[in-house]
Amino acid sequence: MRLSDAERQDALEALEEHVRTGRLDLDEFGTRSAKVSAARMASELEPLFTDLPSPRPSALLPLPPMPGVAQASAKNEVQPSKWLTASAVPIATAVAIALFFFTRGTFLVFLLPLAVALIMSRRR
Repeated sequence: MRLSDAERQDALEALEEHVRTGRLDLDEFGTRSAKVSAARMASELEPLFTDLPSPRPSALLPLPPMPGVAQASAKNEVQPSKWLTASAVPIATAVAIALFFFTRGTFLVFLLPLAVALIMSRRR
């Protein structure tokens, strides 16, 4: 990937920090800073920082994962336990209606969806 002026400046500031901490002498700083100024690609910066600890220029840091991509794939996946929890009360209501007709009008079967809703709310 091509470097921007801001990324080159960030790399120079990282080298300056290494000079301040004594990891680089002025001659080595001059050599490396000339190479940073001439660098066009991020890959050209890598050899200049391989022997140095943090701070590293932002162009060499790994890119964070793109949240939109991860969220999109997670949204499309339906977990069975979530599906069961979301559909338990409607299923219990359908069963209660069926039982109402098969038991010839016992209204107590309509307590079934209420019981399922209470049980499912305690599981969360």
